[in-house]
Parts: sequence; C-alpha cells; structure tokens
Amino acid sequence: MTRQIKVGGVPVGGGAPVSIQSMLNTATTDVEGSLAQLRALKTAGCEIARLAVPDMAAAEGFRHIAEQSPLPLVADIHFDYRLAIAAAEAGAAKIRINPGNIGGEERVKAVVDCCKMHHIPIRIGVNGGSLDKRLLEKYGHPTPEALVESAFEHIALLEKYGFTDICVSMKSSSVPLMMQAYRLMHEKSDYPLHVGVTETGTEYMGTVKSAMGIGGLLCMGIGDTIRVSLTADPVREVVAAKAILKAAGLRRGGVNLISCPTCGRTKIDLIGLANRVEQALADCGKELTVAVMGCIVNGPGEAREADVGIAGGDGCGVLFVKGELREKLPYDELLPALLRYIDKL
Repeated sequence: MTRQIKVGGVPVGGGAPVSIQSMLNTATTDVEGSLAQLRALKTAGCEIARLAVPDMAAAEGFRHIAEQSPLPLVADIHFDYRLAIAAAEAGAAKIRINPGNIGGEERVKAVVDCCKMHHIPIRIGVNGGSLDKRLLEKYGHPTPEALVESAFEHIALLEKYGFTDICVSMKSSSVPLMMQAYRLMHEKSDYPLHVGVTETGTEYMGTVKSAMGIGGLLCMGIGDTIRVSLTADPVREVVAAKAILKAAGLRRGGVNLISCPTCGRTKIDLIGLANRVEQALADCGKELTVAVMGCIVNGPGEAREADVGIAGGDGCGVLFVKGELREKLPYDELLPALLRYIDKL
C-alpha cells in the first residue's frame, strides 16, 4: 500500500478511493471564467483541479480563485520557483513541479520550506518528453528505467530537505512506456502515484489510450489519483475518468449500461435505442445494471445478470427483469416502459 497525502480534504494513496483530477483550460487571470469551469468540473464529478501558473499575474489570479474554489487546487509550476512559493501562499492545496527545472538546490529548498509551512504536498511530474539530457544520453531515448531514475533523483532532492509529502507521476504519450514506468515505480517505491497518459489527442483516441493505460494499471492495483488528458472540454476528461474507474470496478453508483453488438438477427434500431437509453439515464443515480439487447430469443438470457433490460424483436420487444420476461410491448413503448420501471425502484 502506498503512503497517503492530503490534497485539501481529498486523501490520495494509503488505500483511499482513487480520485479524479482535471486541469482547467481557462487563463488563470480569468477569475470568473475559471470559477465557472471549476463549478462545472465539480458537478461532473471532479475532485481535484489543476491550474497553470506561468507568471505573477496568474499567481494573483490563482489567489482569488482559491478563495472561492469548490475544489482543492493544484498549482502547475515550471521554471520559476518564486511562482511555486506565491501559489503556496495563495491557497494551493498541492504544488506540481519538476524539481530539476526550477533552478539550483537553494531554490528547491525554498519551495520545500514554504510547502512545509503550509502543509502542502508536492507532485513530482516526470514526463517522457522532457527528460534531462544526461538521462537521454545514458539510455538513448525515453525508457521506463529513465523515467523512474528521474523520479528518484527528484525525490532524493526533496528528501534531502526532510520533505516526504510527495506524489509522483511519470507520464508519456506512449501507453506501453508509461505503463512499464509506473509498474517499475510501484515495485520500487511506496509514494502515491498520479497516473495518466499525456498528449493523448482528441476525445476519441485520448479516451481509448487513457482507458488502456490508466485502466490497465488500475486493474493491477497501481494508481492513487488519475487524470485523463484530452484535447477537449475538461468536463469530458472527468466523464471519461469516471467511466474508466467504473469499468475497473473501482467506482459504484449510477447506471451500468450493457448492450449487445448488432447482428443479422436484429430487427430494430438497436444503436439508436441504446443511445437513447444511455442519454435518458445519464443523470440517474441508482446503482443498476441496465441491458439493451437486440434479440428477444437470446437477449434476456445473455443479460440475465442485469437488474432490468429491454430486448427488441420484429416491430416489438420485451421488458425483462433478471432475465425473466415481464411485458411484451410495441417497439415504441420499450423505452418508456423501461424508464417507468426504473423510476419505481
């Protein structure tokens, strides 16, 4: 089991539930716009949010945002140690830095001392695309061993000044590379791990890559907090993260929709029906498995573990509960009947 840190009121590691993070794409100087996005992220299920702090104007904006934020905030810092100190003093719940790019050890010590004073953890962010030149020369190119060695060098720098309130990430745009790096780090360290695939692309491919990389690691028991990185609205990152956690068996609540692929036996618009069911139940908080099947003959049997489901025939269909038929209905009445049944539960 990993150690535990606290990001605001959110525990990370030490057996705590895997938390969901996202990053704002608003300018941190845009206080109202950032707060609006934070509220949307919280509504979607986000638990920790990160903001870029590229200059002192952003650090001042961060202060005003932190005063009103509905979520604990992580300040994303590059190069300038003074920005990390300013963000810590402005209400950050965590600082994300690469200790190797903010100057000499005295500057690292200044950040560490400030974070100690404010009881703020630090995330060491190692990225396959920005490894130290020395490590690239040693390994030839980004490798799992290079990422892990980089992480331990940064950890050692923080530990030198008595700081162990640490979380580690080792991201890459290569799913196999990041998975191997996290597995190796998991074997060698008990610091909590922030898991993610970086630069994944648009929503479709990004979700696929994240589901493979993040989901695969979670199924192996690796990962304490996650961020799905998408070239999309940050809210979509949270939606994808929730789906990954549910698929990995780490989140419960809400509807688990199952539906069969279409085949030559299908006599209804199964794709359209499944999409309408998914949309209608998007905000349903009941913990149910709901099936949408395309065949009356096999559908109820194949989905017998579902709490409730519908299966289509030739212009008609059935409502079934735990595999047992309850009603035979015209096709157009399948969805209303399903929603009525769920509403009564």
